[in-house]
Amino acid sequence: MIRALYTAASGMSAQQLNLDTIANNLANSGTTGFRQLRLQFQDMVYQNLVTPGAAESQSTVSAGLQIGLGTKSAATEVINTQGPLNETDNPLDVAIEGQGFFQIQRPDGTIAYTRAGQFQLNGQGMMTTADGDPLVPQITIPPNATAITITKYGVVNATLPGQQNPAQLGQIQLATFPNPGGLENMGGNYLTATYSSGDPLLGNPGGQEGVGTLEQNYLENSNVDVVTEFVQMVMAQRAYESNSKVISAANDMYSEVNKMAQ
Repeated sequence: MIRALYTAASGMSAQQLNLDTIANNLANSGTTGFRQLRLQFQDMVYQNLVTPGAAESQSTVSAGLQIGLGTKSAATEVINTQGPLNETDNPLDVAIEGQGFFQIQRPDGTIAYTRAGQFQLNGQGMMTTADGDPLVPQITIPPNATAITITKYGVVNATLPGQQNPAQLGQIQLATFPNPGGLENMGGNYLTATYSSGDPLLGNPGGQEGVGTLEQNYLENSNVDVVTEFVQMVMAQRAYESNSKVISAANDMYSEVNKMAQ
């Protein structure tokens, strides 16, 4: 019965982490470019009372006798499905249709990656995030620009006084990864590359690199399905309750054993 107590406790601990993940998904259901997270579980080691295939007298045991010792949380899986696009009136709002990420230069000089295309202009006219971190490659908008257009291929143009044709200001590049699920969340809509994600593969939108295309005046909403998360929350709650009942049942059995010893 000691096994039952610890096995059920591992199930409760795992479901608690599962509920934490679901809560984070629901909290970020309105976060631009957020990617849904899903907790993965693994069964733990087994105690072999009789090993399958072991020889017993003149016969071989076909099934064996194994007792599982519970479950554990193994990894957080990132669901990289496309989020719905939301139209805005801001010409600096840009959404990615595809698997790419914007490149952002952090204050320490490192490069972060994001799906949130809510860009603004700083005091020098550079396109930056809400935290003031510039887009890479850097693109500067002249203060006298009367119109800004960003094509689906990432070319940034602006109409300037006295010029008949729009002036090309720069080219937005996107990054993809061999394993985008291996990116590390940093908060602030930022992700960073890891050994698991692999090195970034850079390319222009619409190119052969498969980074996707851009949509100006749109933002990508979170890909969290609120209804699905509520269903998962109910299932996590029921699993937690079931494990707690196992602990209660094991405790009752211990009580009966203690009574017999009196």
